Amino acid sequence: MEKIKVTAQARQKAGVRGELSKLRATKQIPAVIYGADKEPVSISIAEKDLIAVQKAGGNVIVEITLPTGAEQAIIKEVQYHVVKDTPIHIDFQRVSMDHAIETIVPVVLTGECAFAKANGAIVDHVLREVTIKCLPGDIPHHIEVDITNVTLEKHISVADIKAPKGVTILGDGDRTVVHALMPKDEAPAPAAAAPAADAAAAQPELSATKGKKEEEGEAKK
Repeated sequence: MEKIKVTAQARQKAGVRGELSKLRATKQIPAVIYGADKEPVSISIAEKDLIAVQKAGGNVIVEITLPTGAEQAIIKEVQYHVVKDTPIHIDFQRVSMDHAIETIVPVVLTGECAFAKANGAIVDHVLREVTIKCLPGDIPHHIEVDITNVTLEKHISVADIKAPKGVTILGDGDRTVVHALMPKDEAPAPAAAAPAADAAAAQPELSATKGKKEEEGEAKK
């Protein structure tokens, strides 16, 4: 796993009203480092450093340099402004390089589904993330799933995924990751009533009317 180094500043006035706005105005993002049975530390990092970390991919190890020393961490969450969509806070979780951790990684489909190509089927990507457990240095950017042999009868479940070396995939092994579906047929348009059937249906009414007139004529005689 790639490691990105950033330099952070300790926040001495964490929680003081107005301080966060001042930080953000200078392109500094408030953040906190927590976990590993240590006290949380309030820090700030440059927005450009966050961009660099995100470009490196998900779950990258971040070495955060502070005046008190370096911290190894991964980003657990980035909060964004609801209107401006700019980052307003980062949560870093400490990691120890020799202790396994659980995290979530995306599932990426590879290959081409031969059945879908030949039959016009749809490849339905149901599960797009999986939870894994491994050492921080073994965290992959994503988990690849080959869909070449997927058919209507053969889907891929969590238990079928081949995990990279040192990685354990957690969760329900029977859960479907990807399968194939045939498009639904369009409903047939309602058939028009046959003229012959209409005529046949109307015939008894005509006969009954004629019979009634004949009876009235006999009565007058």
